Amino acid sequence: MQLAGSHPFLFFDYLRVPYSQDADAVATSGEEDGLFGHIHDADSGRTLWWPRADAQEHLGLHGGYKMGPAVVFGRVLPDNAVASFLVSKGAGWKPNDAIVDTTGSVVAHIWGSRTDDVVLPFDPGETMVRCWSEGYKHLRFGLSARVRVAMVHAYYHARPAIPRAMQIRMRRAFASIQGRATFPAWPIEDGLHDLFDWLFDQVVGLTGGPVPWVDPWPDGRSWSFVLTHDVDTQKGFDSIDLLRDIERESGRTSSWNIVPERYTVADSVLDNLREQGCEIGLHGLHHDGRDLESLRTFETRLPAMRDYAARWGAVGFRSPATHRVWEWMPRLGLDYDTSYPDTDPYEPTPGGSCSYLPFMNRSMVELPITLPQDHTLFAILQQADASLWVDKARHIRDRDGMALLITHPDYADDQRVVDSYQELLQAFAKDRSVWWALPREVSAWWRQRGASQLKPTPTGWKIDGPAAKRARVRYATHGAAESCTGS
Repeated sequence: MQLAGSHPFLFFDYLRVPYSQDADAVATSGEEDGLFGHIHDADSGRTLWWPRADAQEHLGLHGGYKMGPAVVFGRVLPDNAVASFLVSKGAGWKPNDAIVDTTGSVVAHIWGSRTDDVVLPFDPGETMVRCWSEGYKHLRFGLSARVRVAMVHAYYHARPAIPRAMQIRMRRAFASIQGRATFPAWPIEDGLHDLFDWLFDQVVGLTGGPVPWVDPWPDGRSWSFVLTHDVDTQKGFDSIDLLRDIERESGRTSSWNIVPERYTVADSVLDNLREQGCEIGLHGLHHDGRDLESLRTFETRLPAMRDYAARWGAVGFRSPATHRVWEWMPRLGLDYDTSYPDTDPYEPTPGGSCSYLPFMNRSMVELPITLPQDHTLFAILQQADASLWVDKARHIRDRDGMALLITHPDYADDQRVVDSYQELLQAFAKDRSVWWALPREVSAWWRQRGASQLKPTPTGWKIDGPAAKRARVRYATHGAAESCTGS
C-alpha cells in the first residue's frame, strides 16, 4: 500500500491513515477546473476521487442526506454533474451506493469502474466538520424545528423569573417537543461513525488489502471512560462528597468543573480534590447563561475566566448549559473544551457533534459529552435507573469510542442519581478493555496521537512520533473497519 493524495484528505488525517502529499498530483489535478482531489494507491494502481468542498461553492446540491445509515452533509454533485468527469476517466462506470434526501429520493450515486476506481460526489471532510461544528443545522432544520428551537430559547430567556418547581414542569413539557427531533438521533447517533466505516471499506477496495491506522486509545485499550462533574451552586459545592465517595470506593478519579463567581469556592476543597488525583475545570464565570450571549460579552469575561483557570491549574472548560459557539471556543486559550454533546435534543442548544471520539476545533481539543446528563435523565425524563447509561456505554464500547459523563452534586440528593452512578461504575469495574482517564489526559493523548504518523518498515507499519510508546497499529478490512492487531 502506497497512498498519495493530490490534496489533504481529512478522513485520513483524523484517523491517522498513512499517505503522502503528491506535489506532482497537485500540479496536474486540473481536471474539471480543479474540482476533484484524488487519492491514488501506487501498488494497486487504483484511484479514489472526491469533489473538494473548497472548490465547489457554486456547484451541486446543498443539504443533508443519507447513504444507508451514514450521513452526508454539504454539497453533493448529482449524477448529471459528474457525467463529464466520468467520461474523461474512460468507460465502464456504474452507479453503486445511492445518496438520498429526507424524502428518500435519490439525489446522487457513488460511482465505481471496472478497475475498482471510485468517484465520490461529496467531500467527506465537509461532512465531518459540519457534524463536529453542528453546521448541519441550517441544512436540515425545517420550519417546525426552528419553531421548537425558538420556543426553547424563549423559555431559557425567561427562566430566571420562573420558580424552580415550575421550571421542572415546563422542562418536562418541553421535552415532549424537543424529543421529536430526528437528527441527531437520541440517545445514540451513529451516522458519522457509519460514514467512517463506509469510507474504510472504500479505501480497502482501493488498496486491495488491510489499511493501517492509529488506534484511538493508548496501551491497547479499546475505549475510554471519562467522569466529569459540573458544580452549579453552593449546594453542589458543599455536596461534592456525595458523588466523590462513590468514585473513591471504585478507585476512580474525575474532573470537577467549578463556577468561580456564583458561590464561595474554598481553595482547601479544590486542593483536596487535586491531592486525590482529580482535575479542576472551569465552568464559566457566573453560570448565568450569558458567557456566550454575544462576542462582546464573551471577550469581556475572558480575562477573568483565564485568571481563574491559571489560579486553579485548570486546562479545560465546560460552558454552563452547554452553550457553545464553534468559532469562539478556541479563543478561550485553554487546552480543551467539553461543551458539545454527541447528541442531546433537551439542552438549551439542542443538537450535537455526532461524535463519540474527540476532535479538533482549530487549536482546541473538543471532548464530546457522550452519555446523557443526570438532570435530563432523572429530573426531566423521569428514568428510574442507570439502564440507559449502561446501554449507551456498552454501545460506545462496541464502537471503540469515548464514554464521557456529566453528573452534578447539586442533584445528588435524588437517590436515583446516587444509585445509578454507583450502578454505572460497577457495570464496568472489571472491564479490562477500558481506559479510565481524566479529560486532560484524553486531550493530551489526542494531541500526541495527532502528531504521530505511521511509517513502513521491513517488518510492517510502525508509529513514529510522541504517541509511539503507547499507541497501537490497527488494520481496517472490508466490513470490519475496527479490526485490530498488535503494534
